[in-house]
Amino acid sequence: MPLPPIFQRLRLPVIGSPLFIVSNPDLVIAQCRAGIIGSFPALNARPEPVLEEWLKRLTGELGEADAPFAVNQIVHRSNDRLMHDVDLCVKYKVPVVITSLGAREEVNEAIHSYGGIVLHDIINDTFARKAIAKGADGLIAVAAGAGGHAGTTSPFALIQEIRAWFDGPVALSGAIATGNAVLAAQAMGADFAYIGSAFIATEEANAAPEYKQMLVDSAARDIVYTNLITGVQGNYLRGSLERAGLDPENLPPSDPTKMNFGSGRTKAWKDIWGSGQGIGAVKAVVPAAELVARLGREYQQARTRLGLAQDRPIMAA
Repeated sequence: MPLPPIFQRLRLPVIGSPLFIVSNPDLVIAQCRAGIIGSFPALNARPEPVLEEWLKRLTGELGEADAPFAVNQIVHRSNDRLMHDVDLCVKYKVPVVITSLGAREEVNEAIHSYGGIVLHDIINDTFARKAIAKGADGLIAVAAGAGGHAGTTSPFALIQEIRAWFDGPVALSGAIATGNAVLAAQAMGADFAYIGSAFIATEEANAAPEYKQMLVDSAARDIVYTNLITGVQGNYLRGSLERAGLDPENLPPSDPTKMNFGSGRTKAWKDIWGSGQGIGAVKAVVPAAELVARLGREYQQARTRLGLAQDRPIMAA
């Protein structure tokens, strides 16, 4: 199935994933102007009226020459802002909406009312089928090694299972931080690479300098997988757990039904820092445009090594 026309505006097949607290309009605009989809969680705009301010800015400053932007909606029943935020997405005709933690038909219908695209993130084939059945247009396959709320399935297996029955848009998430990995995601059957952790270590990101430096200084061995922080399994930086007084080797389990925020001794997402396993490729804090440029160079170099044609648009790969 051909990709929706809006995706043809990308210069590199990459979606910058929405990063809780970290993603802001400055980062999104930099990503879109560099030629990839930039995104942010609606809940980053606090209090509620701030979301409209952000959407006014994004729709006013980004144009047809830029890649589209996306807003992430947490559709779990605990999000009492959901329909308020969805209504604003409809008002400003947000091009792409990324839904997480459940699939809601009424949300998909609202976004479809103006021609918007809904991508739903999933960690297994069962959830993928439910999302499409409820009206999502595409999927974000969150495989092993992804930052934040990640799954445990190999990206090879997850994409293989999805592509056995679904031919719509698919993005792959999981330890992707180089142009080589972007091309590998496409070779497996995904349309896009979904990259988050590398963008935390950019100048525009709303992350503490210590967080950014810890990403630069860390590698895959420094990632801890636990459900202690929010009640949902996710990947976090070992150093941030230790700074919060926790022992990464002896973390107690949490109750996933309560969506809690850990031990109470720390403020989750503020003091405990999420990250995927691909951060060994992050060597310095740089502007977002510079990171996208590196990804683009590496992507084209990887195509050259494999003898792929260079005279076609990137999205035709």
